[in-house]
Amino acid sequence: MMWQAITAGFFYHTARLSKSGQYKTVKHQQTVTVHPNSSLADDRPRWLIYHELVFTTKEFMRQVIEIENSWLLEVAPHYYKAKELNDGSGHKMPRGKTGKVSATSVHQHQQPT
Repeated sequence: MMWQAITAGFFYHTARLSKSGQYKTVKHQQTVTVHPNSSLADDRPRWLIYHELVFTTKEFMRQVIEIENSWLLEVAPHYYKAKELNDGSGHKMPRGKTGKVSATSVHQHQQPT
């Protein structure tokens, strides 16, 4: 329930894992990357909410959590259309560095030191 509340507050900061293996923001198709210090950097979940983007060598998402795409239609039907949130879950997706597709549990980004 807490993750859905975060989704309600940050629904406009959503990224989806594309077939190419890169994350793209949902509305603007901007290429973004999970910050390397994140606990999700190797897991590669399909859908993420991020708190902020930081540009260094790439556009990095910081403070990320994994979400379900269905939550976006629940909390922001005025912002998203169902076709934007089709995740192609029947299609193969890229695997993380660990050799597995993301776990379904939710992880929170670790703050950099």
